[in-house]
Amino acid sequence: MEALRKNGIKVKMLVRDKQTNEIAVVPLPHSWKLLWVFLWERLHIWMTNGFHRKNLFKVDIANTGNDITQFPEFQQADIIHLHWINQGMLSLKGIRKILESGKPIVWTMHDMWPCTGICHHARDCKGYWEDCGNCPYLLKPSKHDLSYSVYQKKKKYLSGYHISYVACSQWMEQQAQKSSLLLGQSIVSIPNPINTSIFRPNNKQQARERCILPQNMKLILFGSVKITDKRKGVLYFIDSCKLLAEQHPELKEQIGVVVLGNRSEYLADLLPFKVFPQEFLMDDLKIADIYNSVDLYATPSLEENLPNTIMEAMACGVPCVGFNVGGIPEMIDHLHNGYVADYMKTEDFTNGIYWILNAPDYERMSAEAVRKVQTHYSSQVIAQKYIQIYNKLLGSYD
Repeated sequence: MEALRKNGIKVKMLVRDKQTNEIAVVPLPHSWKLLWVFLWERLHIWMTNGFHRKNLFKVDIANTGNDITQFPEFQQADIIHLHWINQGMLSLKGIRKILESGKPIVWTMHDMWPCTGICHHARDCKGYWEDCGNCPYLLKPSKHDLSYSVYQKKKKYLSGYHISYVACSQWMEQQAQKSSLLLGQSIVSIPNPINTSIFRPNNKQQARERCILPQNMKLILFGSVKITDKRKGVLYFIDSCKLLAEQHPELKEQIGVVVLGNRSEYLADLLPFKVFPQEFLMDDLKIADIYNSVDLYATPSLEENLPNTIMEAMACGVPCVGFNVGGIPEMIDHLHNGYVADYMKTEDFTNGIYWILNAPDYERMSAEAVRKVQTHYSSQVIAQKYIQIYNKLLGSYD
């Protein structure tokens, strides 16, 4: 929204839960219905999955949501741009009503849900190529299980209308093109934008002073909204740190680990290095200080689209090491501005950490990381790509 506004586009953002004072962000009216639509979807998934909580929040069915077509913001808009619409924001029927309005629709895919039955990340499953079914996220998968029925509903409600899909990574674009749900639709890849006036290189010594971090250590950053989330690779990170300490015991007193996120203290007794827990932050300026304090960002995620955290770290001049999964290898240029490790290979991830921390050309690598973000992900670059889509859509609808 900010990127578009800076480039002359009038934008309003409609959200379920407003967490900012920004006047252009408009929340849905708070009422018992907002809570009910969220709970009803979870309840339906729970009952359909044999009253089991397995993967309860890893799938969505969009069986209920809000009718936004009556909002003045919707009626005044020339283009409707959908983003992440799950957990009670929009239902499939609601999306159909949006399509029936005749307004051009752009839908940015922040995960795979728009092209699958119910999951946000299909992993190795190829069921969404045709009809879904036999879903690995369900307790008792079958040919005509919940994923199959929701897939058929998506076909029913979305067919016959044009949607301009935008994938946040080339990897996501490739996955979306395989889905029969999106057959014949326009799919392009445009990354998320980043505010390079906030996320930029700053004096490391001063950043560490502000964050109360030691000046005499090499610092590794590991972060996640919830540190214990196994999808973010916490177990691989623990094993890599242990292996690094075994292979290079002299580093035990030289390396510290900054842990950012909820339950950051979880790693305090599990790593062979000194741990500096940081609480989950919402303030971008404070987050930028954390990035500028460290020497390396380690992200052993097992599922990713185009992670903002890598983009933010690189914008601050911090080289990253991550697994070869999703959009990560599009962001990190191996041995140029960071290290791309073989997927789920602890040894190679450990090699990446050691290689970056001991690279003789670290300053060059840091500068290349900044350059990659400025040329590929800056607000100006991304806004212009979206404006081109908007202009093309408005021209075809005139």
